[in-house]
Amino acid sequence: THRSNFDILKKNKLPGFDKIFTALLEDLTVRGMIDETLILVISEMGRTPRVNGNAGRDHWTFNYGCMFAGAGIRGGTVYGESDSQAAYPKNNPVSNADVVATVYQALGISPEYRVPDRTNRPIEVSHGGHPILEIMES
Repeated sequence: THRSNFDILKKNKLPGFDKIFTALLEDLTVRGMIDETLILVISEMGRTPRVNGNAGRDHWTFNYGCMFAGAGIRGGTVYGESDSQAAYPKNNPVSNADVVATVYQALGISPEYRVPDRTNRPIEVSHGGHPILEIMES
């Protein structure tokens, strides 16, 4: 949405996403599969806190959101906060390695589990990340 951000999101992107995501969660719940399925909604970057001249938002790598569901994730939990401009993390910043560690933890794999790299050195699968335990059911 480098241009016409609000129109594209309101009329195209978000209504479809809302329907699909809700249907997926409901289907997994009805089938009894939600506890063993991890769903992530994440992008490779955020968007600038300021709208550009084309009513769009450009790439911004300093702050973005990630949504987890299923596989022992506590529903409705919000973790972290951005500053008043949504430009930078204000508290509880999370790294990419932390997201990966949380995925492994939710799937029952220790984030500290080691696998050999190309030179046969043991490397943690989470690259030193720490699971975000505050979003997980106890």
